[in-house]
Amino acid sequence: MATQTQTVTLPETQQAVQIVEFNKPHELRTIPTPSVSDLRPHEVLIKIAASGLCHSDLEYLKGGFPLDLPVTACHEGTGTVIAFGSNMHRFKVGDRVVAGQTFGCCGDCEDCNGPEHSRHYCQNRETMMCAGGRNGAFQEYLVIDGREASKIPDAMSFATAAPLACAGMTAWRAVLNAKLKSGQWIGIMGSGGGLGHLAIQFAKKVHGLKVVAVDARDDGLALSKEMGADVVLDARKGKDAVVEGAKAATGKQGGVDATIELSGHPTAAETGAAIVRNHGRFVQVAIVDRVSIPVLEFLFRDIHVSGSLMASQKETEEMLHAVVKHKIHVENNIFDGLAVIPKVVEMLQNVQYRGKAAIVVDENAVGVRPGDGRV
Repeated sequence: MATQTQTVTLPETQQAVQIVEFNKPHELRTIPTPSVSDLRPHEVLIKIAASGLCHSDLEYLKGGFPLDLPVTACHEGTGTVIAFGSNMHRFKVGDRVVAGQTFGCCGDCEDCNGPEHSRHYCQNRETMMCAGGRNGAFQEYLVIDGREASKIPDAMSFATAAPLACAGMTAWRAVLNAKLKSGQWIGIMGSGGGLGHLAIQFAKKVHGLKVVAVDARDDGLALSKEMGADVVLDARKGKDAVVEGAKAATGKQGGVDATIELSGHPTAAETGAAIVRNHGRFVQVAIVDRVSIPVLEFLFRDIHVSGSLMASQKETEEMLHAVVKHKIHVENNIFDGLAVIPKVVEMLQNVQYRGKAAIVVDENAVGVRPGDGRV
């Protein structure tokens, strides 16, 4: 049952941009609005203010993840709290939040009862946003799991927060999982992308790391330089050239202390591991079918390989505040209205913009755009 601290009057239907058929354009459709009375104890109903378009949305569209169609697309949602369940005490009506991506963590397993940063790995969780019968954030009203949501700082706009709901939290966690100290070297594969340009800044401005940035696109290389990477290497020159460049930059230690792989290119893991010094760390972030690293990297150079998935609720909130405090620049392209989304998806497919994209869904939401003291 829902807790209502004020009368909530909602329309019976809402507009939503959905995946109706794999490998076909998204469709703008009319669907039922969620019912306040149906909210479970930990759920929160938000009015979407702005939503982000993530590169992995293309994988959803291709059927790369198990989905029940039709489903509303998008897992980067922000909005204003309008109602919440009976056991949800973290929020009040009017709070501005970033939606978490997981639903229904069990609360009983080792991950749920271990360190907070592991809770979202719960193997008994119900589902993720835009999967398992759960709609995503390309709609006007959305039910989220309040335990996974994070408050947006007052000095941040919804449009800036939206891309951080996946790209920001994922890049933040990846840099944390590199387990480095100030002054050490980090390699970033796919450094000029939506995640990469954020990872460069998190590494340098927040953690004091030195960055070897690797990308394979002219725009990506340029953006890597603009974001402050110490060394920028062109992956198109081949693995040997990238390794030589990394070794030249890092001197006697012979490579970076850790690499995070954000690009998903078939050769990125091999190159990313090759630029790591002996006994260093390689962190896979991009979602791919297989990660290919020559076994000799493990046996003769003792490279430690791990994966990194999103971030926890607490880590996400820390990231949002760090973006404001350290003046992290989000390379953001802001578009207006749900109807424009199929066109923006086409732009993403054709690599027609740099960085990230945010779609303003509710123009009347307080602080929806940067300005008036908000980033």
